[in-house]
Amino acid sequence: MRRKNITLETSWQEYSNCLGVDADLFFPERGASTKEAKQVCQGCVVRLDCLEFALVNSEKFGIWGGMSERERRRIRRQRALDRQLVEAHEDTA
Repeated sequence: MRRKNITLETSWQEYSNCLGVDADLFFPERGASTKEAKQVCQGCVVRLDCLEFALVNSEKFGIWGGMSERERRRIRRQRALDRQLVEAHEDTA
C-alpha cells in the first residue's frame, strides 16, 4: 500500500495573491459562488504550487489554485487513472 506524500512546505504562500485576503472568500458556503475567489487566483504566480499543495494533501474544502473541490477531485481521479496505465504498461514491459 502506498503512503500519502503529505507536505507541509508552504513558503510559496508568501507570494500568493490571496495573502491578506479574508480566508472566508476561499471557503464559501455550499452552493455559494466561487467566482470572486477564483478571480483572486487568476494570474497568481504561485497558483500551481497552491493547487499542487491541495492535491498532494487531499484538501477537500475551499478554493486552492483557482479550483474547487469538484475540479480537484477530477484531477485526482485522472492522475490515479494515469498511474494505473503506467503501472499496467510497466507490468507488460
